[in-house]
This record gives sequence, structure tokens and C-alpha cells, in this order.
Amino acid sequence: QVRRAPQGIPDVVPGRKRSTPMNLANTIRRTQTQSTMSQRPYRDRVIHLLALRNYKKPELLARLQKDGVNQKDKNCLGITLQQVANLNPKDNSYSLKDYLFKDIQKDWPGYNEIDKQSLELILSR
Repeated sequence: QVRRAPQGIPDVVPGRKRSTPMNLANTIRRTQTQSTMSQRPYRDRVIHLLALRNYKKPELLARLQKDGVNQKDKNCLGITLQQVANLNPKDNSYSLKDYLFKDIQKDWPGYNEIDKQSLELILSR
């Protein structure tokens, strides 16, 4: 007696098509940037984000998680902020300490073109 394979059961939800085509080059570039950023020292990542603008702690954490952050680094954000940032008590935002601006890399891999232009303006002051 020969057994037959069961007939395929149709999916309840049919396959959906993307409304916009996916640009593979952008996806690859974004993935490479994320993996590059996750290999960078956590302190440097925080410094380079704060160089662009002031962040509140939850905003900064969300931004770091987007680039990929491990739990150990996530837990030491408070200590890192004490080392590299000043707290503005009015709105609980953090700004980069002035002496650290000299250590900023203009070609930081996490910066896009707009970030690089903003950084040029900030550093020129």
C-alpha cells in the first residue's frame, strides 16, 4: 500500500503584495550601517548622537535600539550620560559636554548627509 502526501491546504490569508517596490540597495545599505554601528563602542555612539542635538533619555534609548544595542549597554546608559553629557533640568534633556566636540568624527558611519551638514554647522560655531 502506497501513501500519498496530503494535499496542500490553501492559506487563510492570501499572500499580500507590497504597495511600493522595495529598493534592495537601500535595504543593504541600512543593514550594513546597523551592523557597523552595533560594532562601535557604545560611548562613542552616544557621543555622536548627542553631537547632533539634545536628547531626552527615552528618545536616545529608542535611537540606539534602532541601530542595535545589547542589554548590557542599555543598562549603562545612565552612567554613560553622566560621563559625556550635561542634563538640562528644565526639560530633562541631555546635551554633549563641550570638550567632547573635538573628538567627533565627521565621517561617522551612523550619519547620513543631512546629519553631516548639521554637524558642520554645529562645529563651525
